[in-house]
Order: sequence, then structure tokens, then C-alpha cells
Amino acid sequence: MAKNGVWDLVELPERAVAIGCKWVYKTKRDASGNVERYKAKLVAKGFTQKEDIDYHETFSLVSKKDSLRIIMALVAHMDFKLHQMDVKTTFLNGDLDKKVYMKHPEGIS
Repeated sequence: MAKNGVWDLVELPERAVAIGCKWVYKTKRDASGNVERYKAKLVAKGFTQKEDIDYHETFSLVSKKDSLRIIMALVAHMDFKLHQMDVKTTFLNGDLDKKVYMKHPEGIS
């Protein structure tokens, strides 16, 4: 993550509150139970924030209606069956209009 420039280490400004974080590890297995790959993600402990102190509103990014309509039109036109649809990059591509400070994970200084 550091090599990809996912974060910037900065000094915490006055009156800013840093959110804690933790690593979440997962082992992905194939249908036979063999280890396929190991995954790790760094998540913020947003549950430690207090409404009207640390934040004023919440929202969840969702896919655009146009994207859903295009997919549904392709499914209907090609006579496909649609079982499930996950938009995995919705949160990755979301823009924040405020700065968020997070405590650095263990091993990073």
C-alpha cells in the first residue's frame, strides 16, 4: 500500500481527531478448500466517531441508475441470466469533500 501511494504521512493539525485503524486478513480458498490467495485490507475504526462532533451526515455511495440500466439492457438483449451484481469499486472511486485523518497502522512510522 505504501508503494502505491495510498496514504500520506502528515502531522495531525490542531483540533483534528485521528481515527484508529486495524488490519483485516482473509484467506481465500477455492471450491476444494485449497488456499487460493491471502488478502489484507486496512480499515478505519469509524465506529469511534460521535455524531455532530466528528461528523454531521452519513451516506453510502451507490452505482448510477444509468449503469444499472445499461447492464439490464445488455442482459435482456443477449438473453443472459443475471444472478447477482456487485459493484466492488464504488467506495474506491468515491470522493470525499473533507480531510480525514487516520492513525497510522502498526509498523508504519
